[in-house]
This record gives sequence, structure tokens and C-alpha cells, in this order.
Amino acid sequence: MSAAPDKTTGPVLVMGAGSVGCFLGGVLARAGHEVHFVARPRVLNALRSQGLRLSDLEGRSQHLPPETLHLHEQPPAGLRPALSLLCVKSGATAEAARQLAAALPPGSVVASMQNGVGNVERAREAAPGLVWRAGMVPFNVAELAPGHYHRGTAGGLAAERDPALEALRPALDGFGITLRLHRDLRPVQWGKLLINLNNPVNALSGRPLRAQLLERGYRRCFAALQTEALEVLRQARIEVAAVTPVPPERFASLLRLPTPVFRLLAARMLRIDAQARSSMADDLALGRKTEIDALCGEVVRLARREGRQAPLNARMQALVEAWTQRPRPYGPRELEEALGLR
Repeated sequence: MSAAPDKTTGPVLVMGAGSVGCFLGGVLARAGHEVHFVARPRVLNALRSQGLRLSDLEGRSQHLPPETLHLHEQPPAGLRPALSLLCVKSGATAEAARQLAAALPPGSVVASMQNGVGNVERAREAAPGLVWRAGMVPFNVAELAPGHYHRGTAGGLAAERDPALEALRPALDGFGITLRLHRDLRPVQWGKLLINLNNPVNALSGRPLRAQLLERGYRRCFAALQTEALEVLRQARIEVAAVTPVPPERFASLLRLPTPVFRLLAARMLRIDAQARSSMADDLALGRKTEIDALCGEVVRLARREGRQAPLNARMQALVEAWTQRPRPYGPRELEEALGLR
């Protein structure tokens, strides 16, 4: 049964309703919030014909019929949302921010629920009249079929403190999603970026997330990218929050363990259903631009600002960007060799 919406809130606008945006917007809509989805034609066509189906690894399932959905190709003029969720890929941040600024009243609150650490700054530069809040989505959402979005891993949302976000807590709780609000989200964002360095490994492996993590060679690649990034962060004196039960400084050591030991010690981490995969894997499969520049590229840029290099992250970025010239998966040993780990 759906929870009643908080009467103090107004509509919610989801800008860039892909996998994450459709899932978050759907969770809010099932609880009774008026949610407006701005999406690409492919997604809109599926929602218009199939409706929106949500599911997760806990066995929850919900279907929202097409006629209950508010669907748009552009942010609707005249809408005064209590909150907008920016869910576009990082490369589209500035353009999406400008579109929101043209459609929303000045002072409207927008939460960036995107990967990476620099999107709020880019959005604020493009649309200074809006109030920007950083957010973080830790779990994986996969599109299993047109209009069907599945949360395949656990984890709670995090965002900067704002009453507009606080008002969404009951709706999120109703679908088993926690929300933590922080005064400063930057340490959490960097902690999430370290975890997201597995996204290109997963994408290039061609395997589901759980199967990829159970291959030691792939984990060694993930660990190498993390270790390099942590060294750069330490030199830059940037605080990193733990976003998993294992602290960042111990995570890479866990990844390098033999698989039987890793399976035992990382049982909670491996609580991933067989359908989960990274969004970057979906992007490669569909021939879309990936977010590799907001992940490995962010590490490379930080290293340069510190007067050093991050060659492993730079090489991984190059491998992902060269995918169209070599559109076939890498085996574990092959990916290690491509990164220079063997």
C-alpha cells in the first residue's frame, strides 16, 4: 500500500529520467507525490506504452500505469516544483541546468543525484539563480525491460541538508530506501567515486556485477585504480568518507584477496542479484557516451593539480573511450595486461 505524501511538499521534477531518475521518481510517485519525468524519447515511449515498473533485490515490486505518469520531453513551463532531481549523465549537466533555469522560478531547489564530484559546481555556474544541493545514489539500477527499473544492490541515499529533501524521507522509507542528510557531502562523494571506479572494470568485462567481482583479476584492476586515487586524495588532503562497511584505506586490500577468502569476508558486499550491472555497461552496449571522464578523469585532473600523474586511471579512461574501436569484452588477465598490471 502506498504511503500518503507529505502535504507540505509540491511537485517533484526529475530532469533526465534514465535508470536512476525513473527509479527515484517512481518511488516518490508510488507514495503519492506528483512527479514529472523529463526524459529521452526512447524512455518516454516505453513509459507511455508500458507504464513504470519498479523492483528490487528485496523482492519489492510496484507498477505505475501509463495514465498516472506525467511525462515531458522538456521541463514544463509554469511548473513550480518543491524539488527537482538532476539525474542526467555528468557530461549533460551544464545544458540541463540551463534548461531548468529557463523553466523554473529563481530560487528553486535542485538536487544533483549524479555520479562524480563536480556536477553541482558546473550546474551552479550554468544556472546561478537556482539553489543547488549535492546528492549521492549508492545503489545500482538496471533497466531490465522497457519501463522496468530494478535496484540490484543495497545502500542508502545521501544529500546535502535541505527541507525539500527532508520532506521526501517518508516516501523513500516506504520502499526500503534510507536518506541521510549532511552539512558537507564532498567526503561522501569522493567515497562514492572510489567505489564507482569499478564501473569501467565492470563495463569492459561484459559480465554482471556479481560475476565480475568474483573474478580476482578484475578485482585487482579495481583495487589498482582505487589505490592510485587514494594516494592522490591523500596528497591533496581531501577527506574521504566510508560508503561501505570497509574503510577506504582497507578496501583495496580486501579486493586483492584470493576469491574464496574474498567471498567469505565480503559477503555483505556481494549481496547483489544476478541482474545488476553498471550503468556504464549499459552505455557501452547502447553506444552512448559514458561518464568515464567524471570518474577516472576526475582522478587524473586532481593528480595534475597536485603536480603528479594518475597513469592507471588515465589508461582506464582511454580504454573505455576506445571501446568503439574494440567492442568486445576483456577477460580478467587481458584487462590487467591492458592496464600494465602484468
